[in-house]
Amino acid sequence: MRLATWNVNSLNARMPRVEQWLEELQPDVVCMQETKLSDDAFPAMAFKALGYDSAHHGFNQWNGVAILSRVGIDDVVEGFPDDDEPDRDARIIWATCGGVRVVSMYVPNGRTLADEHYQYKLGWLARLQRALDAHHTPRDLLVLCGDYNIAPGDDDVWDMAQFNDSTHVSEPERSAFRSLLEWGTVDLVRARYPEDGLYTYWDYRAGCFHKRMGMRIDHLLASTALAERSGFVFIDRNARKGTKPSDHTVVMAEFDV
Repeated sequence: MRLATWNVNSLNARMPRVEQWLEELQPDVVCMQETKLSDDAFPAMAFKALGYDSAHHGFNQWNGVAILSRVGIDDVVEGFPDDDEPDRDARIIWATCGGVRVVSMYVPNGRTLADEHYQYKLGWLARLQRALDAHHTPRDLLVLCGDYNIAPGDDDVWDMAQFNDSTHVSEPERSAFRSLLEWGTVDLVRARYPEDGLYTYWDYRAGCFHKRMGMRIDHLLASTALAERSGFVFIDRNARKGTKPSDHTVVMAEFDV
């Protein structure tokens, strides 16, 4: 199974690029974030024509997450699988694809450490942790895909001095990320590539992409059982090049399932 995650930053704006990328890379499962579409506007038939079944969770022009699969898509859950109040945003969707429980998620940005949105982010991450504790074990074939809006280590940003007292690198956020690892997941990119300078996001401004001024905030966290079956893992920088790219690029891995 070839699986990828991609924050497309508006599917309407990026659809031609996404279609071309699907035809060229031929992934089996794709998790997308920031589709910025309601469910009614999601182009399910266009993906069907390319051989992909799909599930989408979106309310309006903000947020939105999706899973595309050409190996089946079952047991879809929109939002968190608990009895609490529904999440105010469309940020997480779960589905079983080819025997793997796949989660596409767009973790809240947090904005600033003083913003209410930062507390929402920490609460959201805690709710994700509770969902794992309640419904899964590390022996399940499970992968948490998406834009975490967290750079888990200092080597995951181009210059830590530029991020003092800001979100994405604060200790509570990094602690929540570590908790997911300690539960029984593997950061597939970092496990395979220990070097710094590996990024998945570059601001559109000031030529950040060409200057390699980026952050690694898009992740594939695989359960230990699934990580044992992982093959190649890579960050597709080419998906960030060219005309009208997303400010994020693709992270992809292959599994023997």
